[in-house]
Amino acid sequence: MPAHSELAAKLLRDAAAFFQTIAEQNPPLKEQMDENADVFKQVADLVESDPNGIIEEQ
Repeated sequence: MPAHSELAAKLLRDAAAFFQTIAEQNPPLKEQMDENADVFKQVADLVESDPNGIIEEQ
């Protein structure tokens, strides 16, 4: 059974894949959808590498 963080990372990566699909199918939205996908992938990496990490405010 996966840990909560593993499930969260999988869901984030699935969402990133969704945004990439939208980007491929809709050129006017490509830039924004690619950015969305990148953010979701970055957060998935954070959740996997440090599930209890804290994002410092800037």
